[in-house]
Amino acid sequence: MGQLVLITGASSGIGAALSRLFLERGDTVIACARSRDKLDVTAARLNNERFVPMSLDVTDISAVEKTVAAIEDRHGAIDLAVLNAGTYSPTPADSFGASAVHTMMDVNVIGISNMLAALMPGMIERGRGQLALMSSVAAYRGLPMAAGYSASKAAVIAMGESLKAELDGHGVKLQVICPGFVKTPLTEQNSFPMPYLMEVEDAARRIMKGLESSRFQIAFPRRFVFQLKLLQMMPDALYFPLIKKATGL
Repeated sequence: MGQLVLITGASSGIGAALSRLFLERGDTVIACARSRDKLDVTAARLNNERFVPMSLDVTDISAVEKTVAAIEDRHGAIDLAVLNAGTYSPTPADSFGASAVHTMMDVNVIGISNMLAALMPGMIERGRGQLALMSSVAAYRGLPMAAGYSASKAAVIAMGESLKAELDGHGVKLQVICPGFVKTPLTEQNSFPMPYLMEVEDAARRIMKGLESSRFQIAFPRRFVFQLKLLQMMPDALYFPLIKKATGL
């Protein structure tokens, strides 16, 4: 018998691709997103009765609590939650907008914390469950043009690190997902060359493999992760001249 999997941000991109893989594995997918219209389009494409679309704005804590309660009342305990809902917009210094940063923090960080607050008590009480938080390799070091995004994704990693040791003691598995550049509606906004850009299906397969592993961070592609980890360890006096040269600033 398959698992009950909850995926936020499931109407497109990585969330939709993951939904298809879980369905192929025999799981039931509770697919959440703000846009019911987009969810219905995805549902029609997947054409599987185990794909259950539910409208949800993860920034609305009351809606999150009611939705999680309704899911567990109708379908039983959630085995795995992939907290994938996220947003991105560039935040260059010469046109920096606080509202864009607020939106990214609300969705990328507060949205995940709302979901965790609703999901963790049940998993802790049952002594089992799995949580996967969507971050990014952009979290490893503050990147030009991405002040808000890098900050939000770094917060997700820190949140996951803080919770992991405690949840391990309760039998709940927590992981953080850190993809590189993936072809999705969000990255279509970028006008700059994106190194190691990968297809969304490839990213979803790598995530699935990572979820079955014991790794805390599911980070890929490996070469890009290695390069960014080196930048993370680099002294400021070396990092800033290098990143300015690399980005043409």
